[in-house]
Amino acid sequence: MDLYKKKLFLLDMDGTIYLDETLFPGVRAFLSRIRARGGRYLYLTNNSSRGIEGYLAKMERLGIPAQADDFLTSADATVRVLKREYPGRLIYVMGTESLKDQLRREGLAVTDRPEEAVSVLLAGFDRELTFQKLEDACLLLGRGVDYLATNPDWVCPVSFGYVPDCGSMCEMLLHATGRSPRVIGKPQPDMVRLAMERTGFGPEETLLIGDRLYTDIACGINAGIDTAFVLSGEGTREDIEKTGIRPASVFPDVQAILKEMEKEESKP
Repeated sequence: MDLYKKKLFLLDMDGTIYLDETLFPGVRAFLSRIRARGGRYLYLTNNSSRGIEGYLAKMERLGIPAQADDFLTSADATVRVLKREYPGRLIYVMGTESLKDQLRREGLAVTDRPEEAVSVLLAGFDRELTFQKLEDACLLLGRGVDYLATNPDWVCPVSFGYVPDCGSMCEMLLHATGRSPRVIGKPQPDMVRLAMERTGFGPEETLLIGDRLYTDIACGINAGIDTAFVLSGEGTREDIEKTGIRPASVFPDVQAILKEMEKEESKP
């Protein structure tokens, strides 16, 4: 893979550029290098628990300048699907209030009352999960409503290890109801394709960097672009053989990618 040709860098966030409130070494310099060479970076995240405002606030805390159009989330991709396929339909959200607010701002009809005429159950990474929500979800799935999930991630990395993400929550519902969701975010290619459309860069100019094979790297492969697997988060080198998902390259972290970029740029 020729890093010198890459202009659009699609970056996962949790486990790739930071962990909780700790920014990984070299990230600021890496982002500056992309800008200096006339490139562009976008943050792609499956985390649907917070809106863009939450990410902007986090980047400010970490000392990284950012604006709203630097982000693409699984919630953004989900909004597009819901508006296109379920206009005017009632949606029950097993997710955070932030996710619900985003859907409402986009004109979607959201309810927390399963007894209403719900057409869709949407599961997200729910940091506010209650047993009542799980019970409501089982009721709706038994009723036969359509079932969508923002992302399939099993865990979300935190400072002390991991906590259950949307995929784990959906696994509980699978065991209880026998139903699995249609997944919208990574590893589906929609977010990558949207990123290229917005920026005007082609597949050969685009690189996706992430710490999960089954979401980040699979997403890039499904979208037909190069991928860089970093070992700073959930995934390990051994996972490549276990899963059969093969990235174009493997690096310890983003700082190692920066060093490789600097090495290539220094060549005559």
